[in-house]
Amino acid sequence: MNHQRHIHVKKDGFTISTDPSLLDIDLVHKFLSEDSYWAAGMTHEEVSDTAEGSLCFGVYTEDGRQVGFASVETDFASFAYLTDIFIMEEFRGQGLSQWLIETIIAHPDLQDLESWMLVTDDAQGLYEKFGFKPIPGSPGHMERLNPKFFKKS
Repeated sequence: MNHQRHIHVKKDGFTISTDPSLLDIDLVHKFLSEDSYWAAGMTHEEVSDTAEGSLCFGVYTEDGRQVGFASVETDFASFAYLTDIFIMEEFRGQGLSQWLIETIIAHPDLQDLESWMLVTDDAQGLYEKFGFKPIPGSPGHMERLNPKFFKKS
């Protein structure tokens, strides 16, 4: 299966794309290393390596300015780890985070995964809208299980 299929989705003057050539790695590094609680101190090289080895989603304005990011570390077969999700502060409150997660979950190459995982200290409500549930005994850890593989007992 070809996992290099790039998506470009437009809505309300914004675009979400998985085209890695559009990513502003300097912006992503600056946000993650300086403005996030989960990746403070992350090096530019670590951000570059993550971008190269993951399915990355950028959120862009009509003029091409990157204003959001998310990374999916996945084997494209059974598991995905959703990480480094952000929307720049001045663009929050417009539903971009929700649209970004919606777009990630709908990506055609991620439809047959058995499970997803993420860690968050402050956005559980957002992820619960998309079927993520807290993992008991692991504060901040959430999972989303594909009902096709995990029947409710």
